[in-house]
Amino acid sequence: MKAAIIKRFGGPENIELADLPTPTPGPGEVLVRVRATALNHLDVWVRNGIPAYKISLPHVLGSDVAGEVEALGPLVKSVRVGSRVSVAPGRSCWGCEYCLGGRDNYCAEYGIIGAHGGPGGYAEYLCVPQMYLLPAPDSMSFEEAAAYPLTMLSAWHMLVELGRVGAGQVVVVMGAGAGMGAAAIQVAKFAGARVIAVSTSPDKLEKAKALGADDAVACPPGDIVRQVAAFTGGAMADIVVEHVGPAVFESALRALKRGGRLVTCGATTGPTVSLDLRLVFSRQLHIRGSYMGSLRAMRLVSRLVGEGRLRPVIDRTFPLSQARAAHEYLESRKQFGKVVLKV
Repeated sequence: MKAAIIKRFGGPENIELADLPTPTPGPGEVLVRVRATALNHLDVWVRNGIPAYKISLPHVLGSDVAGEVEALGPLVKSVRVGSRVSVAPGRSCWGCEYCLGGRDNYCAEYGIIGAHGGPGGYAEYLCVPQMYLLPAPDSMSFEEAAAYPLTMLSAWHMLVELGRVGAGQVVVVMGAGAGMGAAAIQVAKFAGARVIAVSTSPDKLEKAKALGADDAVACPPGDIVRQVAAFTGGAMADIVVEHVGPAVFESALRALKRGGRLVTCGATTGPTVSLDLRLVFSRQLHIRGSYMGSLRAMRLVSRLVGEGRLRPVIDRTFPLSQARAAHEYLESRKQFGKVVLKV
């Protein structure tokens, strides 16, 4: 099968096309003919090298996958050949207290396909345990079916399960033009919240407002707090969705009202932040780390996407043969929504 792989860690130039053996599905697995795979910043981090992930090379990237069921392994009875599917990206042990308690994304062995959970979707075929298959309705293109699992699941876990978002609350979405930001805007609006989108790009903010954001902040980080205060009449935000890192972290905290919740899932501008602890305890702020979401939540999100209540946002599509160019485009931060590879 054709695949885009990395044989060494580093820049986009290390992505190359290769011929790999087509995998054979084992017991409980299906072989998916991949039709599309969406990029995430996780792909960039894995490509650059994350020592803690202990990834063996060569490696196939790609955490968001959609395609058709090509073949069934032994013991598979609930899936038909030819079914259109998306793939839940998380992988867990299913034997620990967290997995048995429905919080499988807290599992110590939790991994993500295309990263530390096995090979990903930058290939023509992928073996998937049947429990991780999600239906992809005929009304969705394969590109759309691949563009939502990781970011939409993460946004749901951040806002609904950790942030406890509710109707009428104010939610500030940092990095509103990214795939994560586009997903967070939709989940917050689905919950009935008022959304303030933040980006340095006026063009992306116009698109964020078209997606449902109520207000837009186009400014350097130092201006965020002032503008959130202006939009809220000084009441500030109930929740801030943060996935950018040190470039906006302090502003994200200062944009919160007393008792407000900052939920973070990323570190695009770096992993290290500084903060004034007096701000945290005097305002009784909550800082929550978020990592993906449970398989139960993934299935719920998949249903909402299938019903059209949440929708994937695609900026640009590349063929698999141009995976290197797709990475360069993602790292340019020009996109609004997802960048997708057509396989």
